[in-house]
Amino acid sequence: MANLFPFLRINLLTVFFLLPALLLAKPLPVKPLSSEAQKAVWGFFGHKRINRVAVFTLPPEMLGFFKEHIEYITEHSVDPDKRRYAVEGEEQRHYIDIDHYETEGEDPFVHVPRRWDEAVAKFTEDTLQSYGIVPWHIGIMKLRLQKAFESKNVDLILKYASEIGHYIGDAHVPLHTTENYNGQLTGQKGIHGLWESRIVEIDAEEYDYFVGKSVYVASVLDFAWEAVEESHRAVDSVLTIEKALTAEFPSDKKYTYEQRGSVLVQTYSREFCEEYSKRLNGMIERRMRQAIIAVGSIWYTAWVDAGQPDLSTLTNTPPSAELLKELEELEQLYQHAEHKGTICD
Repeated sequence: MANLFPFLRINLLTVFFLLPALLLAKPLPVKPLSSEAQKAVWGFFGHKRINRVAVFTLPPEMLGFFKEHIEYITEHSVDPDKRRYAVEGEEQRHYIDIDHYETEGEDPFVHVPRRWDEAVAKFTEDTLQSYGIVPWHIGIMKLRLQKAFESKNVDLILKYASEIGHYIGDAHVPLHTTENYNGQLTGQKGIHGLWESRIVEIDAEEYDYFVGKSVYVASVLDFAWEAVEESHRAVDSVLTIEKALTAEFPSDKKYTYEQRGSVLVQTYSREFCEEYSKRLNGMIERRMRQAIIAVGSIWYTAWVDAGQPDLSTLTNTPPSAELLKELEELEQLYQHAEHKGTICD
C-alpha cells in the first residue's frame, strides 16, 4: 500500500494543476453544416458521380476517349460551382426560378417562351438573368462542345463536356427551379442541402447506376426545358413531405453533430434523412439516374452534330499547360476570393 501513495499524489497534483486549464479551454467549434462542407456531396460528390457514370452510357466511338480522361471529367464536373462563388455572372447559369413567372391560372411553362429571343422580348434580359437561365445555358454549352468536337480541340472538349454535365445535373434538382430554393420562404431553411447533399451522402452507394445507353436528342432546348419542368413538378412534394416529417419527428432527433476536418458541424441526423428519403419514394435516386443519361445523351448529340469526328486520333493527348494554369487560377479564386452569389446553407 505504501508504494501506492506516491502514484496517487502525482495524479492528484496533475488534476489540481490541469483542471483550471481544462475548464477554461475553448471547446471544439460547433456550427451548422455550411454549403462548403456540403460540397463533398450533389454538391460535389453528386456532380462527380453523374459525370463519371455518364461516360459509360457512350457508344464505342466515344467511350475510349472519355474513359482515358474519366478522372478529368469527374473532377472538373464541379468547376462551375467553384466559379459560382467566385465569379460574377456564373450563379444564374445553375437554376431558373420558374415560379417567379407564375400568374393567376397560367402555368409558368406556358407563360415563359422556351426560345431565348422570345423570352427576352417578353420579360427583358435583365429579368431572365435575375431569375436564372439554366435551360438556355445548357443549349449554349452544347454548341460550345459541338464546336470543340469539330475542331478536335482536346482542352475544350474536356472543359465543355465536364461543365455541361454540371448544368444538366442542376436542372434535375427540384430546388434549382424555385424562388424558395432553400425553404427560406416556408421556415424550412437548409432543405436544399438536405435534398441534394446530405441524403446523397448517405444513400449514394445504394443507388442503381445502370441507366442504359445515351440517345440522340433532336432538340436540346426542349430537352433541357423538359428536365426543368419534371424537376419543378416535384418541388411541392420536396417541401410538404419535409414539413410533415419535421412536425412528427422528435425535435432533438432531427439534427446531429459530425466531425468535418477540425470542426464539429451540425447536420441532419441519419434517422431523419432515412425517413425523409423513404417518404420521397426514391425521388432523389430517380433524378440522379435521369441526370446521368441526360449528360451522356447531350455529349453524344454534340458529337453527332459535329460530324462524328474520330476521337481515337486524340488519344494520349493530355490537357495543355494553358488549361492546367486556368484551372489552378480558378482553384485560387475559389479558395481565397470573396464568395459571390447565393450560398445555400
